[in-house]
Amino acid sequence: MLTKPYDLIGAGNPIMDLLARVPDEFLTQHVSGEKGGMVLVDADEMHRLVIQLHASPVRAPGGSAANTTISAARLGLKTRYLGKIGSDETADTYYQNFLDHGVDGSRFKRAQLPNARCLSLITPDSQRTLRTCLGAAMTLSPDEVSTADFVGSRHAHIEGYLMFNPALAQAVVTSARAAGCTISIDLSSFEVVNVARDWLMAQIDQGVDVIFANEDEIHALYQTKTPAYDELAKRLASHGGLAAVKMGKDGAWIARGAELHRIEPVKVAQAIDTTGAGDAWAAGFLNGYLRGWSLPAAGALGSVLGAECVQHIGPAIPESHWPAVRTRAAALATT
Repeated sequence: MLTKPYDLIGAGNPIMDLLARVPDEFLTQHVSGEKGGMVLVDADEMHRLVIQLHASPVRAPGGSAANTTISAARLGLKTRYLGKIGSDETADTYYQNFLDHGVDGSRFKRAQLPNARCLSLITPDSQRTLRTCLGAAMTLSPDEVSTADFVGSRHAHIEGYLMFNPALAQAVVTSARAAGCTISIDLSSFEVVNVARDWLMAQIDQGVDVIFANEDEIHALYQTKTPAYDELAKRLASHGGLAAVKMGKDGAWIARGAELHRIEPVKVAQAIDTTGAGDAWAAGFLNGYLRGWSLPAAGALGSVLGAECVQHIGPAIPESHWPAVRTRAAALATT
C-alpha cells in the first residue's frame, strides 16, 4: 500500500521542550491560564518562568507533529518533516535529532533567530501545562510553503498549533491536498480549538481523512461537556472522515462511517509524564492506518505507544524500549 517515496510528512512547529517537575503551587503562583493548556509567550515571559524553577529543566526535542513523525519513523515508516528552525545551537541539535532517527530533513526551513522552545510544567498528577515561545517557528510564512514540499509524500500529518496562524495553516492543508496527500489533523489543545473552531469546522466539512482529539479538544469543538465520547466520535466522523477521540488512561473511541470501535488502554503501573503521549498515540495509529491494518489493531498500537510514552520524562520513548514496542507492533499487524 505504501507506494510513494515517503509514507508521512509531519507539519508543525519544531520546538525544543524544556521539561520541569513542579508542585501545583507553582502554577497558582507563577502561571496564568488553565492547568493542562498551552499558551504562547514571548522570550521575556519564558525567561521569567525558567528562572523561577528550583532546578534547570531537562531539554528534549519536541513539537506535536514532530514527535509523531519521529515515532512513526521508529516504527518503520519513511517520514519527512516541514517546519522552520532557528540558527542557534538548539536548532542544530534539534535538526540532528531528526536525521539520527532516519527522518528526511530536506523540508526544514531556517531563520536567523533562536529556535522555538516550550516549557512543559509537569505536576505530580503527571499533567503538563505548556508555555511556548515560538521564536524562529513563528516566522514561517505561507509563501514559504508550496505543493512541492508535499510531493512524494502519501500522507500529511498536521498539528493544530499551526492554526494560531490561520493563513499558514491554510497554506499547509491546501498544498498537501494539491500534492494528493491524505490528511490528518491533531487538534493539539483546547486553546487551539477555541481560537480556530470556525476554520477547523470548515476544513472538516471540506474533507479531512483523520482527526485526532482528546476529551478537552472534542468538548471545545462541539461546545459541550458531555462525557459520551462514543457519541462525540460518531458526530465527528459524520463529516466524512475518521475520528479518533483519545481519553488518556481510559483508552479511545474510533469512528468511521458506520464503524465504532472502543480501544482499550494499556495499563501502566505509574504515569510519570503525559508530555507527548497523544503524539505517540497518533504515531502508533497512523502506522497501522497507513499500512492498511484494521482500525482496532491500529488503535491498539496507538495505546501501546501512548502507554509507553507516559512512563518516561519527555515525549521520546527511550532507545532501549523500542525493540519491545516493535515486537508488539509486529504481533498486531497479524490481527
